[in-house]
Amino acid sequence: MSYQLPSGAGIGHVHLKVSDIDRALTFYQGVLGFDLVMRLGDSAAFVSAGGYHHHIGLNTWHSRRGTPPPPHHTGLYHVAIRYPTRRDLATAVRRVIDAGVPLQGVADHGVSESIYLADPDGNGIELTRDRPESEWPRTPDGKIAMHMAAPLDLDALLKESEI
Repeated sequence: MSYQLPSGAGIGHVHLKVSDIDRALTFYQGVLGFDLVMRLGDSAAFVSAGGYHHHIGLNTWHSRRGTPPPPHHTGLYHVAIRYPTRRDLATAVRRVIDAGVPLQGVADHGVSESIYLADPDGNGIELTRDRPESEWPRTPDGKIAMHMAAPLDLDALLKESEI
């Protein structure tokens, strides 16, 4: 290995192909609560949380009125939206359920708790919150030992939104 990505590097934003900007914004703003930063007519919109220039770009440049890709094709599996607290995650999941968006799965990964769903265009979305690093499961030699799909008590999580 001749090069290693600097430890301070991170994922800044993702662009998603959508078929309809208004429909996508109804989901990303109305259900998930992102702020609209900028809109370019019916061809693109940029949304964020906390004043960042954009976390998610939504565009119809190559997908206007398109359909989701069929199963068993390559492409983006999902984008993860990380919440700062368990209560914040619970509130987001409650909003998704109240909006009638079906959940596709829930999992406790040891390092995080995650809820899976899709946006109106079939793009995979993971709503997640990281546990403190001191709580991450580790192997005897100190490496991270994530769980791939341990059960997550969704009812217990949703109770957090009522506090």
